[in-house]
Amino acid sequence: MVDLKPKKGKLLIAEPALTGDVSFNRSVVLIAEHNEEGSVGFILNKPLDYHINELVTEIFVPFRVYNGGPVEQDNLYFIHKVPHLINNSIEISDGIFWGGDFERTIELINKQEISEADIRFFLGYSGWASLQLDEELSSKSWIVVKNEYQSEIIQKSTTAFWKEKMLQLGGDYLLWSNAPENPRLN
Repeated sequence: MVDLKPKKGKLLIAEPALTGDVSFNRSVVLIAEHNEEGSVGFILNKPLDYHINELVTEIFVPFRVYNGGPVEQDNLYFIHKVPHLINNSIEISDGIFWGGDFERTIELINKQEISEADIRFFLGYSGWASLQLDEELSSKSWIVVKNEYQSEIIQKSTTAFWKEKMLQLGGDYLLWSNAPENPRLN
């Protein structure tokens, strides 16, 4: 389950040591790109108090929006599993795609041809410069695991996702699965 190397399509699970980090505390991040220039990912388990129709007035359906990460939080990004409907999508892996024709996406959402089970919207993304993620992995800030859910990751539970991954990792992580988000409140 645990993998040592980051790669497109894999998941980064925040180590419990990242407790004080506002952006990544208890985060599960889908790696959308990883190469010699750096890495890009989207936090999967941090829903915001926004819906897409509040941010894009042309969309009439209230799909939830998530905090994708601390970089460019004034920009909207999306992942999906319907590349046959959304042109110019970039495959991440395992049936998950990033971006594509946004005008067409709006049209398909409004026609209810794309459901919330098919797509997830993010404000911002998580980004790492060249070798930065490798350094964070060396300092044990993250655990790399396979995305066992493949394209169904879009529908994955949000708030309990990190805890679920801690339980799957077992061992010392079992203790962290029930720890309060802020250990000072214990």
